[in-house]
Amino acid sequence: MTTVLDRTTSPATPSTSPAPLLRERGQREVFCGLTSIIWLHRKLQDAFFLIVGSRTCAHLMQSAAGVMIFAEPRFATAIIEDRDLAGMADLHDELDRIVARVVARRPEIRMIVLVGSCPSEVIKLDLSKAAERLQARGQYAGVRFLTYTGSGIETTFTEGEDRFLASLVTALPAQEQNAKPRLLVAGCLADVVEDQFRRIFTALGIEQVDFLPMRESTVMPSVGPSTTVLLAQPYLTETARLLQSRGCQLLHPLFPLGEEGTTAWLRAAADAFGVDPGRFEAITRPGRDRARIAMTRARSELEGKSLFLFPDSQLEPALARVLSREAGMVPLEVGTPFLNRLHLSSELDLLPSDVTLSEGQDVDRQLDRLRDAAPDLTVCGMGLANPLEAEGFATKWSIELVFTPIQGYDQAGDLAELFMRPLRRRALLQTGRA
Repeated sequence: MTTVLDRTTSPATPSTSPAPLLRERGQREVFCGLTSIIWLHRKLQDAFFLIVGSRTCAHLMQSAAGVMIFAEPRFATAIIEDRDLAGMADLHDELDRIVARVVARRPEIRMIVLVGSCPSEVIKLDLSKAAERLQARGQYAGVRFLTYTGSGIETTFTEGEDRFLASLVTALPAQEQNAKPRLLVAGCLADVVEDQFRRIFTALGIEQVDFLPMRESTVMPSVGPSTTVLLAQPYLTETARLLQSRGCQLLHPLFPLGEEGTTAWLRAAADAFGVDPGRFEAITRPGRDRARIAMTRARSELEGKSLFLFPDSQLEPALARVLSREAGMVPLEVGTPFLNRLHLSSELDLLPSDVTLSEGQDVDRQLDRLRDAAPDLTVCGMGLANPLEAEGFATKWSIELVFTPIQGYDQAGDLAELFMRPLRRRALLQTGRA
């Protein structure tokens, strides 16, 4: 049972979650939603993400993506200058000019996504109206315009993907009446992982499968009452809500991390489409065996190691589940920026009963608890990692868990490896000092 503890009230009525919950509301240390463009622009191969923001936004994207601007990645920043803020220039005219340059320079682009930022929100720039105006112009025939906000005000970086997919959902065509049942996998996956899942679904006899986001913006899946949705990522709250509002049926299994999670995720789809249990067992057995072998090797290094997860990506509950149940690690505290109990109910049920679960962030309090707990490994944002390393803590960047393919059977070993490396590095450093 979970006792919900609020900093300002007495204990609330116990809920059905297996771990104590702390609600934190204080200083935060997270990336903004613009960071999600790094993996989104790689997935949609004919889309261009145009950030309307400041020079700080541009520097963040260039450094976080690890690319130089002359490499011409499919994202850029329309920088809001002082003259724009002073009203000496019409921001909409400036935006139109930049869009025209993008279309002329990149004729292969079929979707332009206008991305809001903290500066554009502060000056109340309505990018949705700008997208509508640009879409109505005949000169951009064949180019679709979408918009969402990647602002870091009261958000975390994975919410950028949720907001983009939510915008995309509103543009998806409606299914025809009496359409055949289809499976929609929502959430950005690496191409290699998507291909693996597609092969498994085909082998199971589920051939009508779409992925969101799609690789090409011109191939838009239709959605409606005949659509069953599997979430590949736990942070797609708004996307899931909009899909359900369009009549889609949403499944709530474990997320596809590790052998246990991947099997439960695939089984949910198989059950929804009436796949024979024997066929499911035969198709998934090779992948399950490979994942178990990989996790058994990792367990020799990870078993018994304590783990402290700061709230950053919203992947934390699922990560704690797979690391505790398949790798033998001991999660002490599992923090998450936002806790969607509906999407994470299966994950929460499998967490150790004595783990501390926190929602939100109060970084000073959490740092105090970290130092008291003295875990073997800390999962946190880049801004906290270096100071904690200087204090003697082994750390893992949480953002790396979003950039790296970790879903599915064949990536189970890669997932474990991400947590083994910092422990090995710390051991080598300690040996060198001895």
